[in-house]
Amino acid sequence: MNRKKIALIGGGQIGGVLAQLIASKELGDVVMFDIVEDMPQGKTLDVGEAARIVGFDSKVTGTNSYKDIEGADLVIITAGLPRKPGMSRDDLLTTNAKIMKSVAEGVRDNAPNAFVIVISNPLDAMVTLFQKVSGFPFNKVMGQAGVLDSSRFATFIAWELNVSVKDVNAMVLGGHGDSMVPLVRYANVNGVPVMELLERKYGDKEKAKEVMDAMVQRTKMAGGEVVKLLKTGSAFFSPAAAATAMAESIIKDQKRVLPASAYLQGEFGVDGYYVGVPAVLGANGVERVLELSLNEEEKAAFDNSIAAVKKNVEAMERLGF
Repeated sequence: MNRKKIALIGGGQIGGVLAQLIASKELGDVVMFDIVEDMPQGKTLDVGEAARIVGFDSKVTGTNSYKDIEGADLVIITAGLPRKPGMSRDDLLTTNAKIMKSVAEGVRDNAPNAFVIVISNPLDAMVTLFQKVSGFPFNKVMGQAGVLDSSRFATFIAWELNVSVKDVNAMVLGGHGDSMVPLVRYANVNGVPVMELLERKYGDKEKAKEVMDAMVQRTKMAGGEVVKLLKTGSAFFSPAAAATAMAESIIKDQKRVLPASAYLQGEFGVDGYYVGVPAVLGANGVERVLELSLNEEEKAAFDNSIAAVKKNVEAMERLGF
């Protein structure tokens, strides 16, 4: 059997869970790269030794050399510093831009035909930098953020309404930061608008709006909430699960509609920037962006989020990246 080759750049917390999830789903053989000597070898050995128990035949190996990612079909990048309490995603810009430039060169020179999913923060700026340095086609480079943010939003809704999260549909657009845009109007439980269900629960429109506003705010600050609780790191299981869903859709040509940081060329009135939007992910990567109608309030929030993305990209360019 000729399995796909999936390279993980970064052997930290997210990288470790990615190796575990990708191997257990048998999406392909995994090679984990990290600059820390012996660490990716140790993590992947640990994952590999669970193969008999979990029941997978995927090979899982670690390396300190970019040469070992040669010929990778898909690359997932987590390399970079995680947030610490009190830090915003944007605070990581300078340090992680240096790391991303090096990563982009390593991937470009060793896996020139790969699809690439970036998780590193600040997300939209890091995706932009990777594409710029690598020169890869726009459809083959994307960022993971919206799948995670949307899952967080859906989870909070499910908890509030006491329903299965499997039946909650919720989407978050825009940049992966405090200006992200959870789409309240489109959120539903198997087609029933969430706001309608909240109004029924509380018998009061104002109370329903108050509860939804709190969930929207919690979604925007969800990553920071995890950072504050952990104190020594940031979220790792949920980002890895989100990137795995994207990888699976590409590898299996599922054509799932997932919110991803994709390069816009006029969609949503935006041209030349990577921003979180609903995208069809399949064998050709980002196969198309699905535009949806935004009302005045949603459009204003989306434009505000775009402005935050542009600010980060411009700051990165001023730094010489």
